[in-house]
Amino acid sequence: MSSRDWRLLVQDILNAIASIQKSTANMTFEEFLAEETIVKAVLYDFIVIGEAARNIPTQVQARSPQIAWLPMRDMRNVMTHEYFQVDLEIVWDSIHSDLSLLASQLQNLLESKSNQEE
Repeated sequence: MSSRDWRLLVQDILNAIASIQKSTANMTFEEFLAEETIVKAVLYDFIVIGEAARNIPTQVQARSPQIAWLPMRDMRNVMTHEYFQVDLEIVWDSIHSDLSLLASQLQNLLESKSNQEE
């Protein structure tokens, strides 16, 4: 478990999401595939997302079951330990179908009154 406050870990996830979105804005999937540096940066940011999610206390996660805590951790595990199995189409789909909602959910978690007291 991380010694950092869980709110900082959530902010790490939000920063990684923003970085991914900025890096891939206005790109097609083909352009993404052709930019090895961007692909590697995006994969790193997904690893940060999963690692931060892994270290958020279970009681905080339990209060927000709608947030995809397990998929974040699972994606990190594949990218870190089974990197040869990373499917960039799945990564691309996740960028465009999951990250905006995740950012909104995490922002709501940070702003909720009950979480400010911990």
